[in-house]
Formats: sequence, structure tokens, C-alpha cells
Amino acid sequence: MLIVSILAFFVVIFLLATITVAIAWMAFLKRQAEGAEAVGEAGGSPVAGLDEDSHLFRSERLSTLNFWDSLLTRFDFVEILKTRLEQAELDWSVGRVTLGMLFSATVAFLLCSKILPAWAALLAAAAVGFAPYAYILSRRRKRFDRFREGFPDVLDSLARALRAGYPLATAMETVAAESSPTVAVEIRRTSTEANLGMGWPRALENMGHRLPLLEVNLFSAAVQLHSRTGGKLSEVMAQLAENMRETQSLRGEVRALAAHGKLTGAILTVLPICIALMMMYVSPEYMMVLYHHPWGKNLIAAAAGCLVLAHLVIRKIVDIEI
Repeated sequence: MLIVSILAFFVVIFLLATITVAIAWMAFLKRQAEGAEAVGEAGGSPVAGLDEDSHLFRSERLSTLNFWDSLLTRFDFVEILKTRLEQAELDWSVGRVTLGMLFSATVAFLLCSKILPAWAALLAAAAVGFAPYAYILSRRRKRFDRFREGFPDVLDSLARALRAGYPLATAMETVAAESSPTVAVEIRRTSTEANLGMGWPRALENMGHRLPLLEVNLFSAAVQLHSRTGGKLSEVMAQLAENMRETQSLRGEVRALAAHGKLTGAILTVLPICIALMMMYVSPEYMMVLYHHPWGKNLIAAAAGCLVLAHLVIRKIVDIEI
């Protein structure tokens, strides 16, 4: 056991040193890239009038590390992760996220292997490694919720601008200047792409790719149908805004009804942990019998896994999509 502990210690030190050197090298490369961009700005932008933060020109490199970038290009999940990062509005590279997931999973496995069986340590490492991706999904969901809340007001403003006689491109730019940041970024980006020659069908398709929401698809379909058949687009926008508000109200009622089930699942998940901690405080010898038993660690790990699985099942049952 002493030899294994020494080896594990040196492995942890080696991993920490490797990650530190990699982070320092990435910071050095990033500083070089910022210096090159500053030189380019001093010499004049090749395309005048474009905003540098418009996201129309984007680096295709997945990581600043050449070997990691060439390795990531061989996997298909990289495009999915890249899309999720863009939808979550996070300025992270795919290489940084994947390295963080690998590092956190490795450290979690080395720490958990001391107190848990091997299979439980692997599961815990997988859960910890998945945590950065879960954070990305959480940021993406919250951004979509904020967009849903502000999009009906944007459609109302767009309908008023169209009634005032503004063309669609000018109305979009006017609405983007007065909207909330979450909605304004997408409206401004779509308008910029259409005005730079991409065309409204392609710009709206890109908007639907960045925001895979039913509301955005309805808006895109309404604009494209109006461009082919004509009609009063302002009335269509006003009706869409009204329908979206009714949907938001119904979604809020469903969330309120499902809150009881989510709270019940949280209590049922936390209650066994609280009882175990209370028993450790009241009678630690009683709990140590389970921990020191040959099958004790396996039973504890299985119980924790069942708690997490049951909590996820309950959340999935009460999570009603509209």
C-alpha cells in the first residue's frame, strides 16, 4: 500500500505540473495572438466597417496546442461541443473544455480510488468530468429561457416599426438597439449577415441553428413566407408575439405544478445523506462497521449511485416540455 500511495502521489504531481505548463503555454500563445491582432489593427482592417465582435469571422482552430487541435479534428463530437459553446455564449475553445474535463476526471479518480472501489471511482470520475459540459448545457438552457422571455417584446417592437413604414432590415437594426442584450445580440447578428450579402433566408437559417427554438423557427418561417407571397408582416409579428406570451404563461403554470415533484425528489435524495451524517455524529462506531466491512464500500457506493439515479429519474418525470 505504501508503494501504491507513493506512485499515486507522483502521478498527481506529474499531472499538476503538466497542466500548469500547458496553461502557461496557452497563455503565451494567446498573448502572441493578441499582439498580432493589435499589429493588424494598427495597419488597417482588411474589411472596413465591420465590427470585430460581430462573430462573422471566427477562428476554426479548436485549441492553441497543435497536437491537441489535430487530435480533436478526428472526432465528430467536437462539432456538437462547438455548437453548444456558441449557443451558451461562452468564449471558450473546445480544446480548453476537453482538457478541463480530462484533468478534472483524472484528479477525481485518483482521489476517489483511495476511499471507493474501482468501479465507483470510475463512475465518480466520469461524473466530475461531465461537470463542465453540464455547466455549458445549464448556461445554454438559461440563455434560451431569457431569449424566450424577451422575444415577444421584440416582435411587438418589430411590428410597430413595420407599421411605421420601416423596411425589415432597418426595423431589425432599430429593434436590436432597443432590446435586451440576450435578444439584441442575435437580432443584430442576423441583420448584419443579411446586409452583408448572405441574404435573409440564409441569415434566418443561421439564427435557427444558433437558437434551436420553436419561436425562432416560427419567426423565420413567417419572414420567409412573407418574402415569397407578400402580405402584412406587422400583423403576423403581433400575432406571433401574442401566441408566444400565452405559451410562456402556460409554461409557467406547468413549472409551478411540477415544483412539488422536484422538491419531493430533492428531499428524498438529501434525506438518506442527512440520516447517515446524523448517525456518524451520534454513533460513529455503528456506521464504521459498515465502512470497514469487506462489502461496505461497495454498498455505500451503490447506495449513492442509486440516490443520484433516482433523483435524475424523478426530475425527468416532472420535467414536462411544452
